Amino acid sequence: MAAMTRETRERVWDAVPLRSTEQAGEGQPLDLGHLDAATEAQVLARLLSRDFDAWSEAAARVGHCAKPVRLHGSSQTVDTRTGEVLSSFSSSDSPLGVLHVRCGNRRAADCPSCSRLYAADTFHLIRAGVTGGRGVPEEVGENPLVFATLTAPSFGLVHGTRGGRTCRPFTLRGQDRVCEHGRPTVCHARHADGDEPLGQPLCRDCYDYESHLVWQWWAPELWRRFTIDLRRTLAKQLGVIESRLAELVTVQYAKVAEYQLRGIVHFHALIRLDGPKTIDGFAPAPAGLTAALLALLVEQAGAGVSFDAPSLHEGDVTRRLRFGAQFDARPIAAARRTDDPDRALTPEQVAGYLAKYATKSATDSTNTHGPHARRLRATIVTIVDRQRAESAASDQPMAEHPYGLLFKWRHMLGFRGHFSTKSRRYSVTLGQLRRRRVRYERALAAAHREGRTLHVRDLDDLLQDDAEETTLVVGQWTYAGTGWDTDGDTELAKAAAARAREYAQERAAARNEQRTGRVASRKETDCERGRFGR
Repeated sequence: MAAMTRETRERVWDAVPLRSTEQAGEGQPLDLGHLDAATEAQVLARLLSRDFDAWSEAAARVGHCAKPVRLHGSSQTVDTRTGEVLSSFSSSDSPLGVLHVRCGNRRAADCPSCSRLYAADTFHLIRAGVTGGRGVPEEVGENPLVFATLTAPSFGLVHGTRGGRTCRPFTLRGQDRVCEHGRPTVCHARHADGDEPLGQPLCRDCYDYESHLVWQWWAPELWRRFTIDLRRTLAKQLGVIESRLAELVTVQYAKVAEYQLRGIVHFHALIRLDGPKTIDGFAPAPAGLTAALLALLVEQAGAGVSFDAPSLHEGDVTRRLRFGAQFDARPIAAARRTDDPDRALTPEQVAGYLAKYATKSATDSTNTHGPHARRLRATIVTIVDRQRAESAASDQPMAEHPYGLLFKWRHMLGFRGHFSTKSRRYSVTLGQLRRRRVRYERALAAAHREGRTLHVRDLDDLLQDDAEETTLVVGQWTYAGTGWDTDGDTELAKAAAARAREYAQERAAARNEQRTGRVASRKETDCERGRFGR
């Protein structure tokens, strides 16, 4: 089929009413130029179908999720005090005769809409542990806080940007500039972001792929041991035994994992010192404990942590795993101080930074189709094949092998940990944020049904996590499938989600401009007052 006509594209633009034409600008249709002819035909068929309005409504209800879950069934809302059935719902009442539910995927490459929602929840979760809010007292922002980055060690020379300088990986003076395989050990090119060689080894035969995978597999264990060593280091600094440390101070953190270009993860973490445990979970840190001291203790603990990993197979060496030399721990303040207005790290910046990486996958930061990633996956296959042969010879089940599930995680290049974790008392949980969102959506739907306005001031009691639930939803649902009917429907949903994201960014930029204008106006007024007096 030929490419879409201008009239068709204009209808695509009008089909998803996320904002008005005046806000979007004339002549700005959705970007559908990347679609092939078959998918364009599916898009056109959907737009011209009789049930397009029903599809559009169903897509809007799930926030234009790319891969919604389809369910058949029904539910009833019951008053827990009287047993009265307040309302009922059936999938047949849905626009398309089936209930669509968000997929909830955190990866932006799989579902931009759900990933954006996950990133927003993670942002508020992290920010609440820095400045308070969402049920966390604002006083928590006065406790010592450090932003730490823990990287993996080197397993071989790789191409990099080197801060805008020439690549030229580090070599000791006197070393040969050619490896044993006849390949150069230096690179004089100046790579830009996005260059294909970035993250690729200078010599794939010299690169230690097995050690790379072992470190990746046990990275969550290294992080666990780091948190233990940090508490031990802190107890030693305070002169108390480790078992009594919680009576004086507790360590709280929020951590995300990010893939480097070479296909290995490193950790970014916000680490905070609180006082002893209390009923609400938050207490001021003892006097004398500063963010600078915490940064020093974090560096000491990170440099000292180690783990002897089990062998990959019979006859293999035992590897002692550590974090890499590129270790960074920087104190941050809860707000920009008047005596240091140019401070680089602020809670909003750090929270946004961590939330962004919490939604990424290996494909977002690593060339998973390049020769380096293919070699990593091939090494996993080789390791697993050898383990299976040894397991068959010794009658030992693969499930009992320390690397028995390595093949299951080959798509993640051997990383099996969670991308976003936090300590129990750092701040609110994702579950609490999601329950509050459900309460808000129910209250908003009820207000629409009753024809009344839902005031923001009425939401405080509603959104309290310990609010008493007076209703119970009882339902029976069966799984009907995942995703939209066609690739064209999926592309329409993704385009609508992209437009919503752009609109939100435009609104945020407008608010920032207004805020900047108010600040500039206030400064001018203060300057005039200081100059002329009142």
